[in-house]
Amino acid sequence: MQVTPVPVTKLIDEFSRLPGIGPKTASRLTFYLLRNPADRAVALAEALQELHQKVLFCSQCFNIAENDPCSVCSNEHRDQSILCVVEEPLDVLAIERTREYQGLYHVLHGAIAPTEGVGPEDLKIAELVGRVQSSETEVREIIVATNPNLEGEATAMYIARQFEGGSVKLTRLARGLPVGGDLEYADEITLSRALSGRSEI
Repeated sequence: MQVTPVPVTKLIDEFSRLPGIGPKTASRLTFYLLRNPADRAVALAEALQELHQKVLFCSQCFNIAENDPCSVCSNEHRDQSILCVVEEPLDVLAIERTREYQGLYHVLHGAIAPTEGVGPEDLKIAELVGRVQSSETEVREIIVATNPNLEGEATAMYIARQFEGGSVKLTRLARGLPVGGDLEYADEITLSRALSGRSEI
């Protein structure tokens, strides 16, 4: 016999599919929405709907945006000759919070992880190479800001090999970041120091 109403069970199941949310948290979120006024649930539903209707990926940097090109790529005041390569859109937000970096970005959407079946062809690495080669403004430096873990290091080394023998300077964030940690969880001071103390690959 079904004790919990089907809509409640369905929402718990959907919340449980989200990363970092287990069955207990999913249940708490569902019953929180159930106890609160209906307009809260409606606002959440509308926000979720707009997520796929109004958010797109920038065709230049592959970051999330509302317009193409995004506000960073179309900003003439940013240094067009420096590209900061990151794994995820969340990493762009983390670096932007430091207010230290004034160049452009390139989002890979992941890192090389053979154990999970993720190879270079699954990332935006070919697009990075093409972008640097076809850029109207000469790219002088590429800052490889992948996470300081095995996957991030493998990705950084692969990117470095793509630009071997070229005129582009490749740098890596300084080791102010904890090994094994993710860029999105680093505090502003650590990220600022890592950016200012970056080293050549």
